[in-house]
Amino acid sequence: MRKVILLAVLSVSTSVLVWLGSLWDAGIMALPPLEDTPEEILRTEIILEARSPIDGKRLNAAEYAELQAQLRTSPPPKLNSQIRQQVFLLRIRKTLLQFFPFLNF
Repeated sequence: MRKVILLAVLSVSTSVLVWLGSLWDAGIMALPPLEDTPEEILRTEIILEARSPIDGKRLNAAEYAELQAQLRTSPPPKLNSQIRQQVFLLRIRKTLLQFFPFLNF
């Protein structure tokens, strides 16, 4: 009987300690880091520099707007039909290998 009571006291005290420990960490994790800029400030910030989506060069705002307009008006380049066929077959191969990993082709 003494072992049962000791086991019950030990399990209750362990549960309480784990519960208190989880509450203690939750308060700390709820706050953002001090060096983090609030989202409200970031939303109102005017972006003066950007990077080109093509080659990653730095652009000012006017160059970036001009590049975006060019990308919207010009159609994307067409791929060679053989390259498109190869990409299609590679995607099928990748899907088949996910379902049948023992196939090694």
